[in-house]
Amino acid sequence: MFKKIGNTDKILLLTAIVSLVFAEAMWFNGEREGAIFVGLWVPSILGFAILLKLIKNEK
Repeated sequence: MFKKIGNTDKILLLTAIVSLVFAEAMWFNGEREGAIFVGLWVPSILGFAILLKLIKNEK
């Protein structure tokens, strides 16, 4: 299963995890609106990763 994960996939997954942790840190520090904004990046990053994977599989 992990053999199919490429470097691009790892980078995008790491970016999504980092943005999630950053959003949670902002939330607990009282920056609620900024945390929601950064938290919305996570599904966007993961959606972009899925799009790249679909494009790669078509070729």
